[in-house]
Amino acid sequence: MKPFLGMIVFLLFCFPLEGCGNASHSSQGSPSPTPREISSSGQVVKVSSTAVTMSQNGSADAIVTLSISPGFHVNANPATFNYLIASEVAPGKLEGINVGTPGYPVAQKKKFQFANEPLAVYEGDAPIKLSLRAENNSATGTRSLPITVRVQACDEEQCFPPATINSTISVTVK
Repeated sequence: MKPFLGMIVFLLFCFPLEGCGNASHSSQGSPSPTPREISSSGQVVKVSSTAVTMSQNGSADAIVTLSISPGFHVNANPATFNYLIASEVAPGKLEGINVGTPGYPVAQKKKFQFANEPLAVYEGDAPIKLSLRAENNSATGTRSLPITVRVQACDEEQCFPPATINSTISVTVK
């Protein structure tokens, strides 16, 4: 009876921690989680942006980059089918700054086990262009333009829950 009880204690304490003594699965320092560790697409997609400087009544392009971990992809914009979740950058509001429609990169067409035909996807780094224009009376100085990025990451076999990632673009008006 004691060996059986010992096994139950072992199972209860070790498996919720994803394996006893296995520190290689910690989120610290792990560049790319394995599919069984993923609970959201935000774990494999990171968002960064370029800072923009322009004059009053001037314009500039900001680049929002989706950095997708190796072995994963996200649906392109537009997505291959309307039921797929396309990657999307939605700019917020910043007084005195007008934002154009996002310019999405050309998609790669890839065939996956879970789809009958090739899908339009992004892998690696996907740069998305946002054209910004400062109004004539825009306040000078540096401010942050909020952006929201919606993605759904997949690997070769499955897709993971979509994520909404909040970020900003640094905008300086001179």
